[in-house]
Amino acid sequence: MPPKLSTWAFVLAVPDLDASAGYFRDVLGFELLWPEATDWRLVQRDNVRVMLGHCPTDAPPAALGSHNLFGYVNVNDIDALHAEIAARGALCTPPADRPYGMREIVVTTIDGHRILFGQAIGVAAG
Repeated sequence: MPPKLSTWAFVLAVPDLDASAGYFRDVLGFELLWPEATDWRLVQRDNVRVMLGHCPTDAPPAALGSHNLFGYVNVNDIDALHAEIAARGALCTPPADRPYGMREIVVTTIDGHRILFGQAIGVAAG
């Protein structure tokens, strides 16, 4: 039997650990874990985890061009997610249907990282 992968997390370098963790919590609706760790915060929403590492002297993510795109997350109701996070001030695109069969939004964090959320077109929310 081949090895089986388990729960995973994105890992992001951020210049201001508390501000970044606060954005994921307050704007994107993630739960904040590891609040007392010195150089890391873990945020989690449902089965999606993001490990935030304190890297104040690294190049800002906004300066990375296309390389600031870090992940793609499937969601069961993209329009509801957009409404929820946009109401809390998220910088995100409106939902758009893509020719490859997905309805997507792009969310940009306060640091300039980008993440895509998508739902297959024709798959009912639920």
